[in-house]
Amino acid sequence: QVQLVESGGGLVQAGGSLRLSCAASGTILRINVMGWYRQAPGNQRELVATITNLGSTNYADSVKGRFTISRDNAKNTAYLQMNSLKPEDTAVYYCNVDLFEITGRRVNWGQGTQVAVSS
Repeated sequence: QVQLVESGGGLVQAGGSLRLSCAASGTILRINVMGWYRQAPGNQRELVATITNLGSTNYADSVKGRFTISRDNAKNTAYLQMNSLKPEDTAVYYCNVDLFEITGRRVNWGQGTQVAVSS
């Protein structure tokens, strides 16, 4: 089985920074894409950023220039550095990992970590 453990959420003032981490563990053969999504109350879950195993990144327009996604392949860990945070960034942030394990290809979600930005 594969487990995702997220950390780094919290409460911050507008203009501040947070760094989220997502560590994958278990019977992992290869990780393809790692990503972050978020869901605010009353809204659908939306893409924030993704990164491939080769380091190619993709960002939502709303976070470009403020957020940076990265990964450490040796640690099976993805990071999301969030700078210049705005109140509208408040949401539960979910890690998403597309990987191959012994039983085949799977897409896994983390449990979510709350990010709250006060004005």
